[in-house]
Amino acid sequence: MAVCRIAFVGCVKEGKECLQEILDAGGEVVAIFTFTDEIAAKTSGAVSFVDISKKYNTPLYKIKNTNTPETAQLIKEINPDVIFVIGWTRLVNAEILAIPKYGCIGMHASLLPKYRGRAPVNWALINNEKITGNTMILLDDGVDTGDILLQRSISITLADTCGTLYDKVAKAGREMIREIIPHLQKGDLPRKHQNHDEATVMPKRTPEDGLIDWNKSALEIFNWIRALTHPYPGAFTYYQNKKLFIWDAQIAHFPAQECNGELLKNAVPGPGTVISMSDGIAVSTGGNEILSLRYLNFEDSDKVIWKDFLSANELTVGDILS
Repeated sequence: MAVCRIAFVGCVKEGKECLQEILDAGGEVVAIFTFTDEIAAKTSGAVSFVDISKKYNTPLYKIKNTNTPETAQLIKEINPDVIFVIGWTRLVNAEILAIPKYGCIGMHASLLPKYRGRAPVNWALINNEKITGNTMILLDDGVDTGDILLQRSISITLADTCGTLYDKVAKAGREMIREIIPHLQKGDLPRKHQNHDEATVMPKRTPEDGLIDWNKSALEIFNWIRALTHPYPGAFTYYQNKKLFIWDAQIAHFPAQECNGELLKNAVPGPGTVISMSDGIAVSTGGNEILSLRYLNFEDSDKVIWKDFLSANELTVGDILS
């Protein structure tokens, strides 16, 4: 079996777990690249690779960017057969892609060619998808357009959040690592072209995109909240001009005007109206539906369960979330 020299580029937990999987599968890792301490401190989710570098006596290089002449020259001197780029926040340029014999391998948290682009896990939940996946690809000069090496489908349940779905995606990624290492050692990669006609491309999300639209259905808002909960900045609304984050909610399965008789029996409250506080904070949504808020907090406060929130804040039936 041929020796395959592997270089690894990553900066977050998912990448570190995949690096560990490569090592456990018998991959010969000859170099690890991660961000400088300064950039890592500004990068969400960045983790240290110092411990794994020391444990396996593998050189660790802290860089600002892969796409510099200095990094390119260093990689040429290391002469890897393949570069894994997993959990890295920047695109790799054509010069780097051309260095290793087998190319550069990355992963994308969707069933490519669907959900190319940014935040695929979040968008899958927002769009009420029942199935998503993780795809291992050969990187090219496009965005998530390279040939597919391996792919795993992942079911999405109503109990999933962005956090639990990321765990499923990461598990699928580790499985694909174990499967691809023997192919690399034999020098035969199972590649197939993507059907670009079937591609969808998702836009970047920012924290301010999390504003809840109470005119949407209870299911749409439920999906919005679970797609943006921890470890993300959170879905939010406003109460008395204060930003209110909603971290967890449940759909109520009866019409808003039947909610525990706390409003007039025949009242149909407008979207965003607090209509009950007896079992969660029940809020009316579009379509005369109800969403029960379970965990929430004002900006600059700690997340609490709804009962503790009510104990600490003045909120009454009939108040409006906007």
